[in-house]
Amino acid sequence: MEQAYVKSELHNSITTIEFFHPQSNSLPGKTLEDLSQVIHGAGNDKFTKVIILKSAGEKAFCAGASFDELIAIKTKEEGLEFFSGFAKVINAMRTCPKFIIGRIHGKCVGGGVGLAAAVDYAIAKEGAEVKLSELAVGIGPFVVGPAVERKIGLSAFSQLAMDATMWRNADWARKKSLYAELHPDVNGMDESIRRLAETLAHSSPEAMREMKRICWQGTEHWDKLLMERAAISGRLVLSDFTREAIAKFKTK
Repeated sequence: MEQAYVKSELHNSITTIEFFHPQSNSLPGKTLEDLSQVIHGAGNDKFTKVIILKSAGEKAFCAGASFDELIAIKTKEEGLEFFSGFAKVINAMRTCPKFIIGRIHGKCVGGGVGLAAAVDYAIAKEGAEVKLSELAVGIGPFVVGPAVERKIGLSAFSQLAMDATMWRNADWARKKSLYAELHPDVNGMDESIRRLAETLAHSSPEAMREMKRICWQGTEHWDKLLMERAAISGRLVLSDFTREAIAKFKTK
């Protein structure tokens, strides 16, 4: 089985961060920790002017939290530690002084929707459906919720969060502004990403830094908020409902 990884590559002032997990690009704690550190590092790298966030493979962009790790959580402290990984990644993206372009090539579930929402400009292809499945397993999208709500609004976020088993298609996500662009195929998506990244790489770093700060205005309290949300998820994941629901998902 292929091994999970997070890697980055700098080329012509553009840092591309790629993550992979053999289980549909799910996010175990190690991947979350690596992602937050690599994003933080790219944000502070003087040679990087813009960042592209992508995942490997041709199927799912990101399946969200690792069920193997969720089912292994035994205490509220362990639950807080795991879900704080999502908080750290979102906050790393929020505070990164460089614009982050998201390459959304496939389906997004749970935390994957959070990643798509937390990038500054998401470019997707048709078939990149979205689903916030957390409520179906007794948790709720508490940590990623602020990022998703910021991007698509409270009403659309509520629809996703409440109807936790229904996929919304990529056109729905584009119309709700989760995706800035939607392309019919990979070539069109990648060409648009290349064009935007190269344009930003030749833009003023100071101007982009100020623009990023303005775009995320009003989220300064998220360091505390997302950790509070992580504690809620960390408590709920211990319920019998959640353990039974995850066990059923794993047997499908």
